Amino acid sequence: MSRTFTRMAAAALVTFGTTSFGVAKAAAPSARAPVTTTTTMQAAPDASIHLQPPANEHCGLFKTCASTKIGFGKGDFVVRLSALGVITNNTGSRVRLAEGSPAATLAGGNVFRHNTSVTNQAMPELTLEYFLTDHLSLDLIASSTRHEAAAHVGKLGKLDAGSFWILPPTLTAAYHFRPHKRFNPYAGLGITVAIFHNMHAAKNLNGIGNGAVFDAMHMKTNVGPSFNLGFDYQLVGNWFFNFDIKQILLLNQSVHLSKRGNPITGGRVRVHDDVNPTVVGAGIEYRF
Repeated sequence: MSRTFTRMAAAALVTFGTTSFGVAKAAAPSARAPVTTTTTMQAAPDASIHLQPPANEHCGLFKTCASTKIGFGKGDFVVRLSALGVITNNTGSRVRLAEGSPAATLAGGNVFRHNTSVTNQAMPELTLEYFLTDHLSLDLIASSTRHEAAAHVGKLGKLDAGSFWILPPTLTAAYHFRPHKRFNPYAGLGITVAIFHNMHAAKNLNGIGNGAVFDAMHMKTNVGPSFNLGFDYQLVGNWFFNFDIKQILLLNQSVHLSKRGNPITGGRVRVHDDVNPTVVGAGIEYRF
């Protein structure tokens, strides 16, 4: 019986070991199988979206944004503040004294040509401009400058003729050659109305008996054409730089330099002057 039990126990052990080894071998390949994982990749940034501000972003006053329009075009309204220089050319003049008057006797004649002068001046200027089309704009300038006048009257020499202020509102129609470009040159044609104000008589004492040769200052309003060239350059955002030069023709300007009862001049001294000022301006402008 003991031999039979021994044989049965040995057979059972062999059978159990074979079964366990087979299970271990079957499980081994699955332990060495590669592990598969899932990874989500992020797409590269789109330059058209990430490199420009969103459409609803507020654009600063001194900032160029994606929504900023380049150059000027139809419907633009512009305000400009410039430094203005007025160069008086005095291309022609005539001073007439009463014939036979004490002043004419002292001066050695009664008619003197090309002998008047008016000082140059610099002042600020305000300009309003509106673009009717991409190429055509209308602008109106407003400024007032003070000038002093003098006249060379023969042997009497150079005499103070007084001072005055001039307000020359000028309406100009300008053609812009490069709309919607940062650099935009233009040429224009306009009309100027020269309004004289705050006129003061001379303070000279060159007459007989210490009297004043010129004791009055009266200038009539004058109207003349103007021509201009200039350019606009966009600096940043809606801010532009402007340079402009105008030639204004004020022909045959009428001036009275003495009172009717002046005993030295024998009445009024009548002067006619072709001032024809050249106006140069440079400034900063903002588009609305």
